[in-house]
Amino acid sequence: MPLPQVVAVADPSPARLAGMLPGDEIRSMNGQVPRDVIEYQLLADEPLVELEVGRGGLDLLVAVEKRAGEPLGLEVSSAVFDRVRTCDNHCEFCFIYQLPKGMRRTLYLKDDDYRLSFLYGNFTTLTRFTELDLERVVSERLSPLYVSIHATDPDVRARMLRNRRGAMSLRWLRALLDHGIEVHGQIVVCPGLNDGHVLEDTLSGVLERFPELATVAAVPLGVSRFSTEEAMRPHTPGEASAVLDTVSCWQEIFDATLGRRLVYAADEYYLLAGRPFPSTEDYGDFPQRENGIGMARAFEREWEGGEVAGERGGFFRWVEGAPGEGYRGPRATPVQLGRRRRAGAGGRDPVGVLTGEYGAKVLGPLLADRSDVEVVPVPNSFFGGNIAVTGLITGADVDAVLRSRDARWRYLLPDVCLSNGRFLDGTAVEALSVPVEVVPTDGRSLRAALA
Repeated sequence: MPLPQVVAVADPSPARLAGMLPGDEIRSMNGQVPRDVIEYQLLADEPLVELEVGRGGLDLLVAVEKRAGEPLGLEVSSAVFDRVRTCDNHCEFCFIYQLPKGMRRTLYLKDDDYRLSFLYGNFTTLTRFTELDLERVVSERLSPLYVSIHATDPDVRARMLRNRRGAMSLRWLRALLDHGIEVHGQIVVCPGLNDGHVLEDTLSGVLERFPELATVAAVPLGVSRFSTEEAMRPHTPGEASAVLDTVSCWQEIFDATLGRRLVYAADEYYLLAGRPFPSTEDYGDFPQRENGIGMARAFEREWEGGEVAGERGGFFRWVEGAPGEGYRGPRATPVQLGRRRRAGAGGRDPVGVLTGEYGAKVLGPLLADRSDVEVVPVPNSFFGGNIAVTGLITGADVDAVLRSRDARWRYLLPDVCLSNGRFLDGTAVEALSVPVEVVPTDGRSLRAALA
């Protein structure tokens, strides 16, 4: 199997003092070959780490002495060193199938790997989960995990996954919950397939079979212009309202029986239905905000100076590699490019805040009192369809908007649409026709950038 490669060595660090170098191939750690960054971290936490290293055709033994739990100081090439467990489902709503040709090859990798669920919050269907996987999850306490439910009716679920194993794979969800593993669920709601009475039946099944779930998210499917599935279509405003009504009804049932709301609807449903978002308090610690659950309210709280717990992620972020220190990789350092400035209203520089069409609806009210700031929505012509989230805007679409605007303004771009400084279409942020400033995608950072 591929072995982890060292891509960076912190200075100072125990690994640097022991002589480790970028480019080293880690062949074993304390006699064990790590399969992934999880095992790597457990081995790296030991006070004595003996590394068998390959360097330029030489075999070396490097001994690193340090305090137990002290970071080793190495950044490795990826999150998974053996083979990523790919998905063998063929869901007609899968966004991977809706990507055009010619994008980065890593974007087409469709995973169903519980390790990436633990590491990055990726959702797994459990159709490739095994007894050995359960043993490892339980023994190493790989929690929380994220599971795609979609339907609790076996026949409906197998039909949605286009995989007969989908009918029975939720038995692993029951086993995980029985062993005290925290699990968050997801239901991708597809009009005419698992909405209406099927959604009611699914939430009833959750209450009956999986009441220990931490949260369940009801999210709409995304349909790009590249979709070839005739049955897949976006929700209408009326259908979005119906989903919200169902979720609200079941929140009351869950609250009465379990003492918590359990199920939440994605922000997109409220925007599509033209309804106000629930209160900030309704979302608790925002455990599924990166899945679009309460993201708007979390942003508002940060904008007002409050704190929101949890890790922040980005679409397809994990495929670019993971650091060996810690189980969740941080997004790349924000890029600061040169500003072109001119005096604006009240002596402030005029600023354009670039965002997706959904993001514009959230930011608009927050910035309504700033005459020197304009929210600049970026229509997603690249993907088309109902794709309007900020994380999926592309460089081509951003550049098309910038070319039609005053180049002397400051423009702020949220980092959620970038991975290693590139958009999903491969455009480098430096290649935009007008310089931009990349800022972290949270309310506090935006307020600081506008100060």
